[in-house]
Amino acid sequence: MKDTFEYAVLRVVPRIERGEALNAGVLVYCRQRDYLGSRVHLDVHRLGALDPTADADAIGRALQAAADICAAEPGAGAAGREALGSRFRWLTAPRSTVIQPGPVHTGLTEDPDAEADRLLRVLVLPVEP
Repeated sequence: MKDTFEYAVLRVVPRIERGEALNAGVLVYCRQRDYLGSRVHLDVHRLGALDPTADADAIGRALQAAADICAAEPGAGAAGREALGSRFRWLTAPRSTVIQPGPVHTGLTEDPDAEADRLLRVLVLPVEP
């Protein structure tokens, strides 16, 4: 049986004033399966093409912080202790920082964890020739 899930892409916008973005992660939430997961991947070569002065280490840490909130890691702070839906809504709330969530989309899945892997391949990882 397929259940509804929601997802959003995490984008890196190294220079807010330019508005250029690099997809660097996905957030997946499925209420029916009590699932909140993420996948992150920062392509430092593509980041350097957008902004050679971007701090890839700091951006990587910010992406990992979002993943830690999804996973309710002990160091994730108060946000990591919220209910799954609250965490997803907090992570997908619009913000004007270097890490920005894209719009929330929906779909149907039998396996939200596999869906997170698929979305990472389709929306974030470099396209295979």
